[in-house]
Amino acid sequence: MTRTEALTDEQWALIEPLMPSATGAGRPFRDHRVVVEGIIYRYRTGIAWRDVPECFGPWQTIWKRHRRFSGDGTWDAILTALLGHADAAGLIDWEVSVDSTINRAHQHATNLTRSTGGPDELHETAPGAA
Repeated sequence: MTRTEALTDEQWALIEPLMPSATGAGRPFRDHRVVVEGIIYRYRTGIAWRDVPECFGPWQTIWKRHRRFSGDGTWDAILTALLGHADAAGLIDWEVSVDSTINRAHQHATNLTRSTGGPDELHETAPGAA
């Protein structure tokens, strides 16, 4: 695996069947593996989309494919499949740690209104006046 290759052949074999079809009415998609590796590279390095190396293809293609896969549920399907595969292999420990720390918010951090007397109390009619 080189610096720009993010997936081994075994890893790609798990993901490839979950990718949407590259055929359709328009132009065929650029190779899914190259684009997915570009997305992984971008997240691994923390760079901006525009700074993804050209070896992964145009940054616009990588960004659009990531956005499309996020919207159509492709990433969710991949995550579910990979978690299932890892769980079946015994690679996931499902222990949960719960922290009971209390974080208090400042009184002005709320959106709730509170009664401070308001204009109604300031303009009450005095007893005996009328």
